[in-house]
Amino acid sequence: MRLVSFAYEGELRLGAIKEEPSGEQIVVDLNRANPRLPQEIIGFLSLGDQARVLASEALLAVPPSAAMSLSRVQLKAPIPKPGKIICIGLNYLDHAIESGQEVPEYPTVFAKFSNCVIGHKEAIVHPRISKQVDYEAELAFVIGRRAKAVPASQAFDYVAGYLCFNDISARDFQNRTSQWVIGKSFDTFAPMGPVLATADEIPNPHSLHIALSINGEVMQSSNTGNMIFTVPRLVESLSAVMTLEPGDIIATGTPSGVGFSRNPPRWLKPGDVVRVEIERLGVLENQVIAE
Repeated sequence: MRLVSFAYEGELRLGAIKEEPSGEQIVVDLNRANPRLPQEIIGFLSLGDQARVLASEALLAVPPSAAMSLSRVQLKAPIPKPGKIICIGLNYLDHAIESGQEVPEYPTVFAKFSNCVIGHKEAIVHPRISKQVDYEAELAFVIGRRAKAVPASQAFDYVAGYLCFNDISARDFQNRTSQWVIGKSFDTFAPMGPVLATADEIPNPHSLHIALSINGEVMQSSNTGNMIFTVPRLVESLSAVMTLEPGDIIATGTPSGVGFSRNPPRWLKPGDVVRVEIERLGVLENQVIAE
């Protein structure tokens, strides 16, 4: 199932993408298809298997009042207000090398906040006070069940699904101190989407091609199989410390090819169109605009 949060007639709603026999993609408003389903994503995830069963049944026989063309809605970030956005740094060997950092023995963890969240086709705002705005294509996964002290062997039971993520970074602010959060937390610095593909759609998250392009030029191209710390290892490590809740997002790090590593560096600038593409998850596209 490919879940979306979308705006329609002034309301934020929860839907699923369905392809018609004609090939047209429609958005099914899940609450209108079945009023027992919540109108928003966190409530849906909190219902667990019950929500997925009800949604699957609704998609088999969609009432006309619940279906609309994809072109009639505005897609938002699949998780518009996540409780946590947990990011993993230096999680690809080639990126650690290009960063001049040692390969980490334990996951390098930092955070973003909900002010950073935007969706597909929404604008990345280039802040006036930064001259070194960078890009990072990432696979992110979303927690579906409350998780505390979960062993790696059980970790996939707690993963609701996967989405494309772009960890936009102001390097001049990030590198001012040993802590990265300030350079990662500008408004609009966490594009994600366009869909949340449920876990059953992605049987192996460690075999997906991942790429990023700017204005059509490929800057990053790799495979999620090159991650140092896998999804189960991250769930185990993080849940040992903090309780993970439905809707929490974990971004799993970026491969090599980021802007600061290039000669000369390739910083994002207003007018750039940035595309993150991950196999089976689709394309996340955002234009950069001046503040």
